[in-house]
Amino acid sequence: MSAPPPTAPAPAAPPLPTAAPAASAPLLSMAPMADNLAAIGRFGVFAGQVAARALRRPFFWGPLLAHTWVTSVRCLLPVVAVTTPFGMVIALEGLEIFGLFGAQRMLSSLVSVAVLRELSPVLASVLIAAQGGSSCAAELGAMRIKEEIDATEVMAVDGIQLHVVPRVLALTIACPMLNVVGSFSGLAGGWFTAVVLKGEKSGIFMANLWALATPMDVWGGAIKTTVFGAVIGLIAAYHGYYATGGAAGVGRAVNDTVVHSVLVFITFNYLLTSALFAGATP
Repeated sequence: MSAPPPTAPAPAAPPLPTAAPAASAPLLSMAPMADNLAAIGRFGVFAGQVAARALRRPFFWGPLLAHTWVTSVRCLLPVVAVTTPFGMVIALEGLEIFGLFGAQRMLSSLVSVAVLRELSPVLASVLIAAQGGSSCAAELGAMRIKEEIDATEVMAVDGIQLHVVPRVLALTIACPMLNVVGSFSGLAGGWFTAVVLKGEKSGIFMANLWALATPMDVWGGAIKTTVFGAVIGLIAAYHGYYATGGAAGVGRAVNDTVVHSVLVFITFNYLLTSALFAGATP
């Protein structure tokens, strides 16, 4: 008796289309944006808390003065060491350009406007963010990791009012003060290049120093650096106050402070320059 012929295997069913990856892709791409928006919201709440406590008793004048002094002393030499060569470079380049038109006498006007409006405020703020802001973030981050901030809150002491507000106000005060030093250093660097190195007349340089500059250039630099100092202080305090993860977390807080501070106040610099100097005429 013969065996029945083998039957062919049934064809495999085609795979069902799955739409899950296509549906989840937009959600995954939106996650970083949502996290960034949430972080901006948390920073806004933190900034509001700092502003409210800065206007509320008690006022810790001792820590405020101490932090202002330390920040100013730490950042003084870096500000002078950077703004002076930049003033010299502006004078050097400007002298060559004005020499093409026989207008060397206007060199000091260029130096004064460039230094007072942009050079000194921006460079001083960058150095304060790198030195004072990073120091503020490191101190607060170390206090958070060591639970010192938690200990003060357990003792019914407001951690933001005691630890954060004095540091933010100190950076806000120190930034325009150091801008004054940076402005003088930049102008001195321009004078040194033009008069000592290039042989221009000192009297002509000084006579035209304020030909294009106005009092608004001085006040504008002070306003800009006050805003920059507040931005640096708030960002540094935010990253330090909420630092997590031990020593590595403190390092991330310091790095984020410098990067975010510079990005934010450079953006603010354009907005403030447009608002303060867009309609200025010599």
